[in-house]
Amino acid sequence: MARIIAEFTIIPLGIPSTSASKYVAKAVSVIKSKNLKFQVTPTATVIEGEDLGEILNTIREAHEAVVNMGIKRIILHIMVDDRLDKPGRKGEDKVNVVMSQL
Repeated sequence: MARIIAEFTIIPLGIPSTSASKYVAKAVSVIKSKNLKFQVTPTATVIEGEDLGEILNTIREAHEAVVNMGIKRIILHIMVDDRLDKPGRKGEDKVNVVMSQL
């Protein structure tokens, strides 16, 4: 259950390949070590939780892990949905509501 659903994308610049998968994997390994529900999508990673500070700190740690791989420039895009009127919702609940209207 999650009050907060956050989506973030880490884009390392100046890497030698067009593939960023090893950098994404490093960032996701940080998230996996936490007690947070997450989902990797083709273009972003979604984290669910109750505490905004915990989520933002996790994203910061993921960013630092990529920096520690020698990356000198990173674009970090973060979007946070903090829904106070629907405690206990899940990310898939949002998707199911839309899909049920098709």
